[in-house]
Amino acid sequence: MKIVILDGFGLNPGDLSWDAIQALGDVTIYDRTTPDELLERCKGAQALLTNKTLLTADTIEQLADLKYIGVLATGYNVVDINAAKEKGLVVTNIPSYSTDSVAQMVFAHILNITNRVGHYAHENSQGRWSNSKDFCYWDYPLTELAHKKIGIVGLGHTGMATARIAIAFGMQIFAYTSKVKLQLPVEIKKAELDDLFKECDIISLHCPLTDDTESLVNKERISLMKKSAIIINTGRGPLINEKDLADALNQGVIAAAGMDVLSQEPPRDDNPLLTAKNCFITPHIAWATKEARERLMQIAVDNLKGFIDNKIINNVAK
Repeated sequence: MKIVILDGFGLNPGDLSWDAIQALGDVTIYDRTTPDELLERCKGAQALLTNKTLLTADTIEQLADLKYIGVLATGYNVVDINAAKEKGLVVTNIPSYSTDSVAQMVFAHILNITNRVGHYAHENSQGRWSNSKDFCYWDYPLTELAHKKIGIVGLGHTGMATARIAIAFGMQIFAYTSKVKLQLPVEIKKAELDDLFKECDIISLHCPLTDDTESLVNKERISLMKKSAIIINTGRGPLINEKDLADALNQGVIAAAGMDVLSQEPPRDDNPLLTAKNCFITPHIAWATKEARERLMQIAVDNLKGFIDNKIINNVAK
């Protein structure tokens, strides 16, 4: 079987092994693939593995030998699923590999905002503490998380993992979720969306991106929030209207935001959140711990091996 990995660098920049996939066929690995390179590289391949390289209906139609597409991520919007179904392709994704890592990043952002560890470490490396007149100093409010209210929008795997960490911090947890009250742990209270934004000190987004959730965080909903409130997004960039959030941060409507995802990645230079006050942005790395990527790699191997052995798993093109 000819297997082509179109953009392997994101999963494996060199600290993991491709050996298990290479054992399954004749494998060619590209770090990145541009649209101009795509068709030539895919010629004759029975299996393609992609993370962010788009496989459109037009591309899929031109690949006569293609039988399998393995998406190296949970979301599979990079593949035209309808075109894949029409062609009878198997398309697999990688579910639930980064749950704990993403929940960890949620609290990395929360703790960065509430304690500003990076800020003070930098200041002290420049001699500020050494030259201080007092035994300590602070120039941002320091916030204790115990008893604060966190609102979790979407209570799937990562939402629930985030809730468990919040419980350990002694926080009050509220969730906007399709789950019924009896399905929730006693520590989690079900709430309506607008009530969540009104009452909670921190909002963390974990819902899928749909027509209903696009721009879920907008000017109107932000106006419901406390002035001291924080928004965290490790879900999908378009869940937030970025201009509305940037305006709110710059005008002091809310206190801060922690973002691991943006509507376009890499972002345009003029994305308003890049220069907004108290907006802390990481480059979509919540999923990228080595442990999570090792799990991703193993599931990718299992998916492809399952296809070869006609024991198909994680097929999203049924």
